[in-house]
Amino acid sequence: MVRNMRNFALALMLAPVAFAQSSNWTLEFANRYAVQPNITYLVANGYEAKLDLYERRDVTDAQPTLIFIHGGGWTGGTKEAVLNKLIPYFEMGWNVVNVEYRLAKISQAPAAVEDCLCALRWVGANARAHHIDVNRLVTSGDSAGGHLALTTAMIPESAGLDRQCPGVALPKVAAIIDWYGISDVNDLMEGPNMKAYTVAWLGAAVNRAEIARRVSPLEYVRAGGPPTLMIHGDADPTVPYQHSVRLKAALDKAGVKNELFTVPGGKHGGLSAPENVAVYGAIKKFLKAQGLPVQ
Repeated sequence: MVRNMRNFALALMLAPVAFAQSSNWTLEFANRYAVQPNITYLVANGYEAKLDLYERRDVTDAQPTLIFIHGGGWTGGTKEAVLNKLIPYFEMGWNVVNVEYRLAKISQAPAAVEDCLCALRWVGANARAHHIDVNRLVTSGDSAGGHLALTTAMIPESAGLDRQCPGVALPKVAAIIDWYGISDVNDLMEGPNMKAYTVAWLGAAVNRAEIARRVSPLEYVRAGGPPTLMIHGDADPTVPYQHSVRLKAALDKAGVKNELFTVPGGKHGGLSAPENVAVYGAIKKFLKAQGLPVQ
């Protein structure tokens, strides 16, 4: 914790120089990007799951690409509500795929996990047509989206959670940026950490504990997994900070590169402007360490 506090303080000192915006950035965005909203990547039990694609149109070679997944406790949220989380990647010149998925009112667990794996498969199948470099894919998301960023990158095809959308092999994700995501779904289903959103997502299925286990990132930690950056406030009342602490310990044990960026006193999102700039400075440093471009 002491080292995390020192790292946080240093990041805050460096905040003014991180992710500086140029005065003509909006014009650069208009010239750089083609926006294709609401592409249907999957139809499941009558629901059309969609994604938005922000594609570089000023290049001819394949580009690093962020796959972002919104939060909302698997019961709410929209892809349109997270555009602020995408802007730093536009500044870096990355492609962005912004994903929605079936919420609990449409289909309960494991539907959201299945959908996001299908979105990853869509990216792999359509990479060549959209200047996407499948060797430089990063998944990210906040809260339930952080959980889905983890499962999308970590769950192997052998788990059988991608069978709704057979096709090309699932691309291997190069890195994960997890904003205060859930790592152990069973922990939030009952007991002292029970959360209503988790109960709603799992429903009353007799085998809900087994389903919760199958969709928990901690179940898929293994050697050779994607490098992972976790961002979490140590006073988070919605997703316990210990979820990231436990995930870090498991990743350490498996020999997977990882970092936990702790926001002292941080709640569930709602970071201050200096905190956000510090976090994005850490993200940029993390991506650079994985050999990914961070202009």
